[in-house]
Amino acid sequence: MYVQINGNRLHIEVLGDRPGVPTIIAHHGAPGLGSLAEPRASFGRLSDAYRVVVFDARGSGASDDNGPFTHAQWVADVDAVREWIGAEQIVVAGGSYGGFIAMEYAIAHSDRVSAMVLRDTSPDNSNEAAARANALASARVTVDLEKFERIMTGTTRDDADLRDCWTEILPLYDHDYDPSLTARRAEATPYHYRTHNYAFSVNQHTYDVKPKLPTVTAPTLITVGRHDWITPVACSETIAELIPSSTLVVFENSGHSPQVEEADLWEATVREFLEEVHATR
Repeated sequence: MYVQINGNRLHIEVLGDRPGVPTIIAHHGAPGLGSLAEPRASFGRLSDAYRVVVFDARGSGASDDNGPFTHAQWVADVDAVREWIGAEQIVVAGGSYGGFIAMEYAIAHSDRVSAMVLRDTSPDNSNEAAARANALASARVTVDLEKFERIMTGTTRDDADLRDCWTEILPLYDHDYDPSLTARRAEATPYHYRTHNYAFSVNQHTYDVKPKLPTVTAPTLITVGRHDWITPVACSETIAELIPSSTLVVFENSGHSPQVEEADLWEATVREFLEEVHATR
């Protein structure tokens, strides 16, 4: 369905829409590249016990491309989606760049968050240097540095160039590399280069929520793949050190996507965490 949210038409799906169950709002990663398909595949598995809301953020997927593409706007959109669905409190979730938005939401709207679930994310932009070093050190592929720099600095030329640059780095993401899977992902990705460019040429320069993470009051589960190249384990360790009521779980046989590469274990981990949270409320 399409819903007008803050002057922008968002593509939204609601899974397990039953009265009386907690609501999860899950934010996808990769602005300009991501879509609701990612959180639908992972959090959608919890729709037997939760109402799960997933959506294409403004400037991504099938949603409209009206800006601004700022963290503040994306956080405001999450809260407007919460209000639209009629939930007083939510479990806010996000993976990768979506984790940035989830953390900023939990900071700005602590009274609206019953719990937070993070996956392979970072509390600041320091992961960029580690990602570059990991990409250059990879024995899997030889990265074209010009394409790498364009996608990581948000200077892609158009949607076709964003696709070309995205295809270049996709082999780095998985623990077990499957070229055919990489090709299918590149084909299935919706490309919005202006959104991506703004996120990585503007937002990333000032992104740092570390000073405010100690104010997060919600119980938080932090999950990360041991072999994540772009938001390494150290990033999640920093988040866990700063959020008072947090639990860190490292998935030993995963890269950037334990929700895919160790799907059953990841799902069980999230279920157990949320059951404990809501059993005490």
